[in-house]
Amino acid sequence: MVDLIKMTYGSKGGPRSNALGMREMQARVYEARAAQFILLKAPPAAGKSRALMFLALDKLENQGVKKAIVAVPETSIGGSFKSTDLTSFGFHRDWVVNERWNLCLSGEEGKAKAQKVRTFEAFMDSEDEVIVCTHATFRFAFEEIVAKRGIEAFDNCLIAIDEFHHVAASDDNRLGEILRRLLNREKAHVMAMTGSYFRGDSVPVLRPEDEARFRSITYSYYEQIEGYEHLKSLGISYAFYRGRYISAIKDVLDTDLKTIIHIPHRGSAEAFGEKHDEVGQIYDAIGEHIGHDPETGFDLVRREDGRVLKIADLVDDGPERDGVKAALQAEIQGADGKRDDAADRAKVDLIVALGMAKEGFDWVWCEHALTIGYRNSLTEIVQIVGRATRDAPGKPHAQFTNLVAEPGVETTVVADAVNDMLKAISGALLMEQVLAPNFRFYRREDGDIREPVHVDRDGRVNIGIGGLLEPPTPRARAIVEEDMQDLVAKACQAMDRRVVADDVAPEVATQLVLTEIVENSYEDLTAEETEAIRQDLAARMNLIGMAQRHEDNPGFSDPAGAFSRNDEGDSDGPNHSLLNMVRRFINVRELDIDLIDSINPFREGFDVASRAFDTPLLKNIQSAMVAQRIQMTEDEALVLWPRIKRFTKQEGRAPNPHSEDPLEKRLAEAHAYVRAKKAERLRAAAV
Repeated sequence: MVDLIKMTYGSKGGPRSNALGMREMQARVYEARAAQFILLKAPPAAGKSRALMFLALDKLENQGVKKAIVAVPETSIGGSFKSTDLTSFGFHRDWVVNERWNLCLSGEEGKAKAQKVRTFEAFMDSEDEVIVCTHATFRFAFEEIVAKRGIEAFDNCLIAIDEFHHVAASDDNRLGEILRRLLNREKAHVMAMTGSYFRGDSVPVLRPEDEARFRSITYSYYEQIEGYEHLKSLGISYAFYRGRYISAIKDVLDTDLKTIIHIPHRGSAEAFGEKHDEVGQIYDAIGEHIGHDPETGFDLVRREDGRVLKIADLVDDGPERDGVKAALQAEIQGADGKRDDAADRAKVDLIVALGMAKEGFDWVWCEHALTIGYRNSLTEIVQIVGRATRDAPGKPHAQFTNLVAEPGVETTVVADAVNDMLKAISGALLMEQVLAPNFRFYRREDGDIREPVHVDRDGRVNIGIGGLLEPPTPRARAIVEEDMQDLVAKACQAMDRRVVADDVAPEVATQLVLTEIVENSYEDLTAEETEAIRQDLAARMNLIGMAQRHEDNPGFSDPAGAFSRNDEGDSDGPNHSLLNMVRRFINVRELDIDLIDSINPFREGFDVASRAFDTPLLKNIQSAMVAQRIQMTEDEALVLWPRIKRFTKQEGRAPNPHSEDPLEKRLAEAHAYVRAKKAERLRAAAV
């Protein structure tokens, strides 16, 4: 099993609350409470639900808001917004939801559409202030009420949309269309909350003109985990199997760890049978199935050593699943009314799921998220990893493992398997960015007296880079400050043969490919705006890897070489936290944009994953990439021209098209392309 990434965090000694009972992120949101439209980007377990409670109560009491409507994607998340004691911790008012109006807990969501709409209408006519429902119920009720009473029925209401990435800017996204109508009328308040702002597909969440209306608040994964009391590190790993994935389950599943297993989507190449049979074979790999717990509905499986594991089967969609879900959600409390950690942890050992136990699913004891099969949606990967990154006693490390088919002779098309593997690696690269601090880069000049690395009041890590082109316009500055996570996701999704093959120069990835991503994402950017955004994107994608390489090998002098993101040695402890690692790197290196552009972040992940392959398999992969050879273009030739000149000066000759070195052969192709174009232009000029 290969760890592509291991992130180690320092400790602030656990979350701290202010005099009003608000943690850091919640206080940041409350400071922005006067804004009519708020977009909150924060990771799982950051306290988004309570942040909404504080903000909604202020709007209800002081800003003329009459109703707070909370919409969640599925009923299991509704419990996060139930009545909550806030006054005991310093706030002036409790969050109260009449049981009748929490449709996710009252059983109302299980009723027919017409009944749910009537209940929603009854709430709008009542004196009560808060309702909690699913996205679907809100959509149905909105359309029905607007048809009867007009959109003004939602004036002076706060619409809170949890897991906001379900919204899309496309015209056929009904939730997105409702949001646009509310924004255009400007009579309602909106709070949008999400842990992964980008969507799994290519459709943007908001149109630029709509997003500009929101006050955006970002609380990073890094800030969240850095403030944890118990969880100190996170690993992102990949394991490969041949044949059927069941053959590798024993190798990747440690049943002593609290684990969520996500089996493959139906219809995917990894799914080999009926879903219940696959669950049964997973049980057989663990031990002997001996029955069910009559109180919880959990399956009981006895291991070879005699220990009986309690396993929650969420794949079975029969009538028993509701009881299993209820048992999972029920927190075991002690005599003092607080959670009994030992008993609650022992309640269940493993969860097996298909299409569930992802966004909003709360099992704080989860130490390992094991996902079987490739996932095309990067949003889905982020959501699954988030199930393991909640802080809990006795949980110093969390792990995400993706068990995927080995690209080899067993696959129908080797090239397709290689592309799938690259998609998996791209998910790890994205998680590295999601888990990193919120960086802000500035141009560092000679004699600059500012600290090269410093943290501002908004939690951003400011880093000086020599030669950096800073955003020249307000539009470019807004993109750099607000859109980089989405651009990073697009860059990770662009990972293919063009950026990882042996004949690819780093500049092709950092300059050519990243420039294309920026240009395709925004219309009418000037060349200077595009280059400033590209440089910021390249720095963001490379900085953690560069710092890690320096940590592993302080004397490295070949920035263009591939390097590991994870040292096999012991790197635990607060001294190895991400921020300390970056500080040490920048204190001994003059960080400039040329150094950043000389490293290919995509290639690094591929090289780490390749360690798991034997020599014949690696040759198969390389052959598949050669078969996908890309025709030389003028843009690539121009990017490679400075490298060609350096090569010619250092070697005393031009690049050899017959060289054994794939990169030298590519340089020779670019050299020939440039010479041919030059001759073509000379002939045209002579006519």
